[in-house]
Amino acid sequence: MKRATGVLLANLVPLVLLLGTGCGNRGEISELSPPSATPTLASPHSQTSRPPMTNKVEKTDAEWRALLTPEQFTVLRKHGTERAFTGALLDTKDSGAYVCAGCGLELFHADHKFDSGTGWPSYWQPAIPENVGTREDRGLFTKRTEVHCARCEGHLGHVFDDGPAPTGLRYCINSASLRFEPTRKPESRSEK
Repeated sequence: MKRATGVLLANLVPLVLLLGTGCGNRGEISELSPPSATPTLASPHSQTSRPPMTNKVEKTDAEWRALLTPEQFTVLRKHGTERAFTGALLDTKDSGAYVCAGCGLELFHADHKFDSGTGWPSYWQPAIPENVGTREDRGLFTKRTEVHCARCEGHLGHVFDDGPAPTGLRYCINSASLRFEPTRKPESRSEK
């Protein structure tokens, strides 16, 4: 029995390493068991123009279902992962803010977005560090750091330490967990 268990574990190691390098399950949207709650702060390197989160948002599953699309509910409330290269915001390059699709809290800014090649929108830092929480995620036979909205606790994705300078971080985020708000151009005097 010990030999069979050892062989099984030896065969799982490559799978664990493969799964641990991306943002999550590269198949259909899947639900993971909620990670353990050990909150930590996100990157302290942010510059922002909006104030940080001030009040928590709590709703029942029924209230969230009424507010969100089925895909958003699966990702934000059930810790799901959208398929790689399918997210609506993957190729968005306009200037603006990425806010939580559940509660509207500003999470990431277009200036911090980069193409990681993983198939999910990626950012090297949050717009406001206090608005993004992290906790340990031991799903998929590996240990990762889950990223969530600090106001509504909605699951966003994961953060990895293989991103670009200056932080070296890669916040790998599901498009379904975000809503893009483009920067408004100031009105010129002739338009008034």
